[in-house]
Amino acid sequence: MSTSTATRRAKPHAGAAWTVLSLACAGQFMVILDSAIVNVALPSIDRDLGFTATGLAWVVNGYLLTFAGFMLLGGRAADLFGPRRVLVAGLSLFAASSLAGGLAAAPEVLVAARVTQGMGAAMMAPATLVVINTWFTEEHARARAFGAWSAAGGVGGMAGAVAGGAITTGLSWRWVFLINVPIGAVLIVVAVMSLAGTPAGRREPLDLAGAVTGTAGLAALIYGVMQSADHGWTSVQVAGPVVAGLLLLVVFTVVEARFAGRPLMPLRLFGIRGVAVGNGMLLLFGGIAIAMWYFTSLFLQNVLHFSALQAGLGQTPAAVTFMVIARWASALLPRTGVRHLVLAGCGCFLVGFGWLSQAHADSGYVTGVLGPTLLIAVGIGLTFPTLMAAATAGVPEDDAGIVGGVAVTSNQVGGSVGLAALATAAGARAAAEAGESAPAALAAGYDLVFLVAAGLAVAIAMVGLLLPGPPARLTGRNAAISRRRSSEAPGR
Repeated sequence: MSTSTATRRAKPHAGAAWTVLSLACAGQFMVILDSAIVNVALPSIDRDLGFTATGLAWVVNGYLLTFAGFMLLGGRAADLFGPRRVLVAGLSLFAASSLAGGLAAAPEVLVAARVTQGMGAAMMAPATLVVINTWFTEEHARARAFGAWSAAGGVGGMAGAVAGGAITTGLSWRWVFLINVPIGAVLIVVAVMSLAGTPAGRREPLDLAGAVTGTAGLAALIYGVMQSADHGWTSVQVAGPVVAGLLLLVVFTVVEARFAGRPLMPLRLFGIRGVAVGNGMLLLFGGIAIAMWYFTSLFLQNVLHFSALQAGLGQTPAAVTFMVIARWASALLPRTGVRHLVLAGCGCFLVGFGWLSQAHADSGYVTGVLGPTLLIAVGIGLTFPTLMAAATAGVPEDDAGIVGGVAVTSNQVGGSVGLAALATAAGARAAAEAGESAPAALAAGYDLVFLVAAGLAVAIAMVGLLLPGPPARLTGRNAAISRRRSSEAPGR
C-alpha cells in the first residue's frame, strides 16, 4: 500500500465503522433487490404500457446486462476516483433512473431507465466492496463485515418477490421503482458524510482500450447467453454474440498483458491464489445460487401451485437461515480458514440438492421443499461470504475496487450462464416427460436442475482443496506484527 493511500483515511471510531458498514450493506441490498423485485410486477407493467412479448423481458434483462457488463469498469473507477465519489455517483444514477422508470409512460422509456439503473448498480456494488476493504483491515472485523455484506445481498434477493408482490398489490407497479428515490437520497447523504476519510483515488488515466474491450466483451457474452431462452444455443442470435464476446475478452486480455501502461485489470493480481481460485469458485457458485432461489421458486409456483407472493414467503425461512449462518461463518473464518468452511458448505449442497431432487408433484412443502432448502441455505451461508473474502483478500488497497468488481462479475456471469444452461436442461427433460401431467413433467425438469447443482457442489469442493487451510499459529515477530496491525485497525 502506498504511503499516500495509507494516510488518506483518518482512523474512525466504532460508531463510524458501524455507519460505514450499514451504508455498504444498504447499497448491496438495493442492488440485489432491484434485480428481483420487478419480476412479480411484470404482468401489471405489461397491461399498463403495452410491451411486446419479447420486449417485456428486457425490463429484467436490461438491468442484468449492464449490471454485469459494466462491473469491471465500475470497480476500476472506484480505485481511480475513490469509492466515495463512485458510490455517490452510482447512487445518484440509480435513484434518478428509478424515478424515470416509475414515471415511464412508454415501454422504451422504462427499458432505458432499467439499463441506466444497471449502470448505477455496476458502480455501487464494487464501491461498497472497496469501502469494506479499506475501512476494515483487521482480519476478524473484515470477515464480519463481509458476512454482513453477503447477508444483505442474499436477503435483498429473497425480499424481491415478497416486496414486489406487496407493493404491486397494495400500491402500484410504479412504486417498485419510486421507492428507490427516497432511500437513495438518504444513502447519498450518509455516504457524503461518513466516507469523508476514504481514499480519494489515484488520479491516473483510465485504460480506455481495456475498458472498451472488457465491457463490450462481457456485455456481448451475457447478451448471447440471455438470448438462449428464446433461441437454440447454435442459433445465430446466441452463437454470434457469444463468439464475439469471447473474442473481445481475448483481445482484452492481450491488451492488458502487452499494451496497457496502467491496465484496467492488472493480470498480476491473478497470481494471488485466493483471487484466482476464489473467482473460479464464484463462477461455479453462480449456478448453485440460481438453482436454489430461481428454480425452487418455479417449483413452488408451477408444481405446488403457490402464488408468486406465497413462493416468496415460502423461501423466507431459507433466506433468514442464510443471513444467520453468513454472520456466524464470517466470525469463524479467521480461525478455520477458507477451505474448511467451503468444504462444509459443499457437503450441505450435496445432501440438500440430492434431497430436493426427490421432490415431485405430490410432495408436501415442509418435507419436499422446506427441509432441503434450509440445508442448502446453510451451505450458501458458509460459502458465499467465505468466497467473497477469499477472492478479495491479499490485494493492494489501490486495486481493491477492480478485484471486487471481478469477484461480483464472476458470480453474475456464473449465474447468467447457469440460468440459461439449467433452463435449457429443465425444458428438455420436461419435454421428454410429455406423457405425464404438466406439473409432473415440470417437476422432472426441476429435479434434473437440482441434480446438476449437486454436481456443481462436487466441482466447487474439488477446487476448494486449492484454498488455504486453517491459519497457522502466529509466534515471535509475526505475532507482534499481527498485534500491531490489529491495534491500528478501524473501530479498535
